[in-house]
Amino acid sequence: MTPLYNYNIAEHIVAFSTERGQGATNGPYSQFNVNEWCGDSMTHVTQCRAELCHRLGISADRLIMPHQVHGTKVVTISKSSWNSLSEKLEGADALITDLSGICIGVNTADCVPLLMYDPAHEAIAAVHAGWRGTVKRIAVITLARMYESYGTKPEDIRCWMGPSIGPDAFEVGDEVAEAFSDAGFPMPEIAIRLPNEDEPSVLRWHINLWKANVWQMQKCGVLPENIFPTNICSYTNHERFFSARRLGKQSGRTLTGILKIHNS
Repeated sequence: MTPLYNYNIAEHIVAFSTERGQGATNGPYSQFNVNEWCGDSMTHVTQCRAELCHRLGISADRLIMPHQVHGTKVVTISKSSWNSLSEKLEGADALITDLSGICIGVNTADCVPLLMYDPAHEAIAAVHAGWRGTVKRIAVITLARMYESYGTKPEDIRCWMGPSIGPDAFEVGDEVAEAFSDAGFPMPEIAIRLPNEDEPSVLRWHINLWKANVWQMQKCGVLPENIFPTNICSYTNHERFFSARRLGKQSGRTLTGILKIHNS
């Protein structure tokens, strides 16, 4: 069976990031991919989803993933929204719920996946924070929606940051650095200019997406001791986790998900 990278959140919560598994070097979708929007065959995607759902002890319709677009749409999953859920998932980049028995997750291949847990109100969230979503403060927007829906307070939130591209590998153009600067991010803390690998005389911007997300969450009240980065770079560890920069956009995705088995 393909291994899962597990997060130790609480006894009644299962949280994980899928790993590629053995044989991952045989192709861009090998070994384990549950994302249907990245060019993989539906036969393979369905097989992988069935295996994952079996391991989680849920039916296939309880594995909920949005069709992400690097935006800020947050979908609240409730009993009342269940019947119209499929259309709501289109164009969403974050999911929140307080329901048990439902696994919510986001797919990434270098972008930052965030898992949030509010133990005071037993609410959970899965957030896709690529550089565009990070600039737009998707994490903060998700926290605001959790407050509206469940009364979540930032100081109660625990947040885990899954495998994603690290600052050494995340070289960007001037326009990306300008987007962060214009959005008010502290550039000396989250960015640095380093020599380009192919042209050492040319300095290129490198953005630390991990620090950028930590900064915005702390600024809105999330406690530093309640944020848990894995510090695993997907680009460096592309044989273990998918990386679009290493494998191309037509490759698999890592699912980072969270499932509340029951209320504590």
